[in-house]
Amino acid sequence: MPSSEEIRAGQRAAWARLSAGWEKWDAVIMDQLGPVGTAMIERLDIAADQQHLDIASGTGEPGLSIARLAPHGRVVLTDLSAEMLEVAARRAAAQGIGNIETKVCSADDLPFADATFDSVSVRFGYMFFPDMAQATAEFARVLKPGGRLAASVWVSPDQNPWTTIAMDAIATETELPPPAPGAPTMYRCAAPGSITALYEQAGLHDVAEWNVPLELVTDSPDQYWAMISEHVSLAVAALQKLDADAQARIRTHAITNVATFEQNGKVRIPGLARCAVGTKPNPQ
Repeated sequence: MPSSEEIRAGQRAAWARLSAGWEKWDAVIMDQLGPVGTAMIERLDIAADQQHLDIASGTGEPGLSIARLAPHGRVVLTDLSAEMLEVAARRAAAQGIGNIETKVCSADDLPFADATFDSVSVRFGYMFFPDMAQATAEFARVLKPGGRLAASVWVSPDQNPWTTIAMDAIATETELPPPAPGAPTMYRCAAPGSITALYEQAGLHDVAEWNVPLELVTDSPDQYWAMISEHVSLAVAALQKLDADAQARIRTHAITNVATFEQNGKVRIPGLARCAVGTKPNPQ
């Protein structure tokens, strides 16, 4: 398996390429993932003067929502990708949110002092960290005693057909080899208790996990494919290796299958995420 730095370098390049797609489809993506951010925020007990750290922020959520809840506080958005954080900064400016700052950094080597933040959030970033245990130790380190860490990951592929429809279509034209054991992938943390184990190893307590249903809604099967093929990392990477004819056949296959989810003029495809929260204990 590649080294951690090699993995991070590949991720930086990939997310730089994907940033335009995430910005283009921002409204659809935010509507889909919004329930997960809301579920995480509810467990973080945000105060008006909250000092919050958002890890793997991408285009800014749930950090921007937390910033609105903490008008006298500060939210730091971090990510490996400068391009994604530039999108987050534009979104913040458009929404009139000024109490945020951005920092390009790795989750397992945070440039912050011990006990800096009241809370930490990681929405759909955990599964991509080369060393999840080291990253969790860093989150615990920068948390103040009594502070909370909330994260979300994807549950199994069969419970997220919004991705499997696309990947099954791609698999009709090219082989998709399984990832190496332990390699960063979208469903790496699907097993119940996987995040709990990392939290407890880092010394957090009062850990809880719970599932959050969500839904991807698009105006048509065509819009579904346009969105997925421009912002889902696995799909984008696979499609780039295929010629135009193969891509066209894949598109037709995916659109045909996703049409079964049409309801009242919209395509509604379910998904399922798992959230986890834990608290840093106070010193004895």
